[in-house]
Amino acid sequence: MRRRIIGPIAAIAAAGLVLAGCSSDGDDEPSTDGTATGGTDTGGEVVAGCEDYADYGTHEGAEVELYGTISGVEAEQLQESIVPFQDCTGMTVTYNGSDEFETEINIRVEGGNAPDLAIVPQPGLLQRVVGTGAVVAAPEAVVANVDEFWSEDWKNYGTVGTTFYAAPMMASVKGWVWYSPTEFAEAGYEVPTTWDELMTLTETMAADGGEDDTYKPWCIGFESGTATGWPGTDWIEDLVLRQHGPEAYDQWVAGDLDFTSPEITESFEAFGDIALNPDYVNGGLGDPGSIVDTAFQEAGLEILNGTCSLHHQASFYEAQWPEGTTVAEDGDIWAFLTPNINADDPAAVTGGGEFVAAFNEEEPTQALQAFLSSDTWANERVSIGGVISANTGLDPANASSPIGQASIEILQGEDTIFRFDASDLMPAEVGSSAFWTSINDFVSGTPLDTVLSDIENAWP
Repeated sequence: MRRRIIGPIAAIAAAGLVLAGCSSDGDDEPSTDGTATGGTDTGGEVVAGCEDYADYGTHEGAEVELYGTISGVEAEQLQESIVPFQDCTGMTVTYNGSDEFETEINIRVEGGNAPDLAIVPQPGLLQRVVGTGAVVAAPEAVVANVDEFWSEDWKNYGTVGTTFYAAPMMASVKGWVWYSPTEFAEAGYEVPTTWDELMTLTETMAADGGEDDTYKPWCIGFESGTATGWPGTDWIEDLVLRQHGPEAYDQWVAGDLDFTSPEITESFEAFGDIALNPDYVNGGLGDPGSIVDTAFQEAGLEILNGTCSLHHQASFYEAQWPEGTTVAEDGDIWAFLTPNINADDPAAVTGGGEFVAAFNEEEPTQALQAFLSSDTWANERVSIGGVISANTGLDPANASSPIGQASIEILQGEDTIFRFDASDLMPAEVGSSAFWTSINDFVSGTPLDTVLSDIENAWP
């Protein structure tokens, strides 16, 4: 499940952010008809400062709508990242964000009011939108960028059937385990490199205890409004990928490996070894039953209170630490990736991201779609802060934090096995419904056989 947190984002139903631009080429004819039209690449001379945008042409007077779920501060940062592109191409980009995107995109398509471009937050949703017949295949320039700057795994997530539709955009890395470097140094703890070492560390921490009577090694929170449970699915996804490999992971996502199979059962049991053990959870918060009622945003903060030592959450959790907290390898808080099963297993991570799909083949639309798939945009956007990307043309040094830099380097690793968040890929009846609710049941005491059968029976 994708959750990216950029500071105190206020939920907004819609935000119209008009990104005004101007072209240096005054010979272009202005647009006279509506959406994503009017722009014409006249082949004018490139002025100083616009060399990186020359391939996108000039589109004086063109207007393009970009539609997505991004809101608040992040929407403003997206706007900022596109300003130079507009200044050099002459087009005007209007970004509209909505927290009802998943519903509204279908309404807009069915009503003949599709946006020019949509930032789709999940491959599963992309498949459903493509199923409307309104999305057009990615143009040649976008294909070229994706082939140059993205891995085959990422390209596959933007492909439906045999047609490539949507280039990846931003990304997140799941499966970080947040901890206090100071506590580790003082207690002599080592960062584990295997799952067995992680369990040994957990056992040691439980035996050592803490200054507070409520101390437990782990702090876990699943509460997330109507999406309560998704942090638990992230645990299972990390374990399935590490214990059983990418092929089994893909079969599971496709419904070809049952939730009741020995493989998935083993992954739930491994998570249960931590989450169901009252000696291991829930530091400062209660017994295992408190996991469901604890907000995921709040759970990890117990590390700062000394009532727990470890918290499993994605790279975007960095934004949750209070102002003044130093997030660095030698700082107040840092993170290691959920360990592999064996020390020599290849790096394997789960994560999330967005994809940019087009609803027409107008030249301005294609120009903006190509720009958003480029290394130029990736570097500009990441330099502004708060996000990362798996674009291999991105300089990790442009990330706004050490954890962002580390996440980019992991995503760009030639040998890194990346798999998209499974609950985002599964049918909604499973991924964003039964999987969420049943893992809440699991940590609340429902027998595992019942939990797994309930999820499996939800497949449409």
